[in-house]
Order: sequence, then C-alpha cells, then structure tokens
Amino acid sequence: MSIEIGKAVIRAEADAVIQLEQRIDERFQHAVDLLLECRGRVIVTGMGKSGIIAKKIASTLASTGTAAFFLHPAEGVHGDMGAVLKEDVVMCISKSGKTEEILRLLPLFKRRAVPVIALTGNLESDLADRSDVVLDVSVSEEACPYDIVPTSSTTATLVMGDAIALAVFQARGVSVEDFAEYHPGGDIGKRLLLQVDDIMHTGEEIPTVNQNTSLPNTKLEITTKRLGATCVMNDEGRLAGIITDGDLRRLIEKRHDIWELKAGDVMTRNPKTIGKGVLAAKALLLMEEYSITQLIVVNTEGLPEGIIHLHDLLKAGLA
Repeated sequence: MSIEIGKAVIRAEADAVIQLEQRIDERFQHAVDLLLECRGRVIVTGMGKSGIIAKKIASTLASTGTAAFFLHPAEGVHGDMGAVLKEDVVMCISKSGKTEEILRLLPLFKRRAVPVIALTGNLESDLADRSDVVLDVSVSEEACPYDIVPTSSTTATLVMGDAIALAVFQARGVSVEDFAEYHPGGDIGKRLLLQVDDIMHTGEEIPTVNQNTSLPNTKLEITTKRLGATCVMNDEGRLAGIITDGDLRRLIEKRHDIWELKAGDVMTRNPKTIGKGVLAAKALLLMEEYSITQLIVVNTEGLPEGIIHLHDLLKAGLA
C-alpha cells in the first residue's frame, strides 16, 4: 500500500512540473528581464510552505550571481520593509494569491515603485491583479489525497523559481570562475577553485633523474621521493619521459639484466602532463581517463615545475 502511495505522489508532482513547460512564455521572459535589469536586490517573500520555497529560490538566485534575500512577510510589516529599496525587485509567492501578510506589503512595494513578480496558482487573485508580472504555478491537484497539503504546488513553484534563476544565470554569462567564487566551501569550491599549483609537489620534492642515470639510482630516487615515479630529463634539461614503480616491477618480471640499463632505456616517452593554473579536478579526470596515478606539472615552456599524485587529490577531497 505504501509503495503505491509513494508512486502516486511522485506521478502527481511530476505531472505538475511537466505542465509548467507550456507556461514558459513572454510573461516568463518579462520576469527574467526585470531581474536582469535590477540594479538592487531581488527580494523573495512568501508565508508558510511558500515561505520555505521562497527561501530556496532566494538562495538559488544568490548562488548563481543574483543578489537576493528572503523577506518574511509578517516581519516586513513590522519594520523589515526598511530593507527594501526602490532599485529592488520583489517576487511574491502565494498559492491562493490571497495571503494576507503579502497583500499588506503590496501597497508598500508600489509606493516605492518596486516591480512585483507574482508566482501564484490563482490568476484571478488580488496578488495577480496587483503585480507587474504573473507566473502561473497552478496545479490540477495536490499529491495529498484530500487535495489540501501543499505538495504538487510547492514543487511546481520551486521548479519555476529554478527556471527563472538559471535563465538569469545564463543570460548574465557567469563564468565557471565567477560561480566558484560564490561557492568557496564544500565540494563545489574544491572542484571549481582548487588548482594543481595548490597541491603539487615542487622543488626538491620533485623526483628527477637524467636519462643516463643507472636504474638502481633511478629506483632509489623513486623510493626516496615516495611519489611512485620520477621525471626523466635529457642532457638539455628538458623532460624526456617518466618511469613509475609499476614500470620497474613489470620490467623485473620480463628481464634479469635490468640493473645494467639506464633510465633512458626504460622510460615512457611523451608522458602525460598538465599545465600550471589548471583546476585540480581536471587533473583527476586525466588520471581517470589514462589510468595513471601521477601527472607532471609543466610551465608554458614544457619544463617540469611540479608533480601531482592521485593521493594528493584524494587528500584534497576531490575524489
């Protein structure tokens, strides 16, 4: 029984979302244009469950580059209207369009000539009549069996808010770097801000041998630097190849005279490298693509300036 109820709820809310697509028209474009032209902040307000959705929409706008905050309508009529400036734009959320606390704010918004965007399920309501733009978020029924509990309606409103926020986001041409600045913490911040320069091994930590270095000494360099590999340089001081401890193990299985060889005899030529200033997340993708655990970090002239190991990325929390 519970399984069927769960499926029915998901179907009802999915249907409510699908119906929204037909309502993305010139009114939606007008709302987006108002936000793009806004010289102040976007103030999102709603009461009860609509207030919770309003907080999420305000948060999504802020995280995608649009200055926005939530205004509790009850607090608004008790002093918080002082936070509303004439350069702002207001988004009012009310399923019925009759929420008393919001209706009491509308004259105050109008007095300051603040544009009002309404997200409502009642296009004949006072809120709809008194707003500059009205976006229809009505639903045929709530997922609640008694058609009472806000479920499908709050989901539809949330999705409409996401649609507005992302339309504005893309219209602004926000770059990945800009987006990263809005999310300096957590996994998003790590993936969008952390560069290979921040975690690579440099200077004396870089395992390096000449192509004429004996294999025993090459093995010693790999063991001492503890990065599982070493760069191999030619006589001109340029990168010629790489040798990993895996290469040595495989070589031992095939030959018995390996200690008579030199680094240049067994190195992998044209090793995978990555440039300075590249996101560490890109280094992880390259390692996954080529099934390797080290990447040599090179400058614009192709000279090694660092080396990064998969373990470094794991410690940074990227994987």
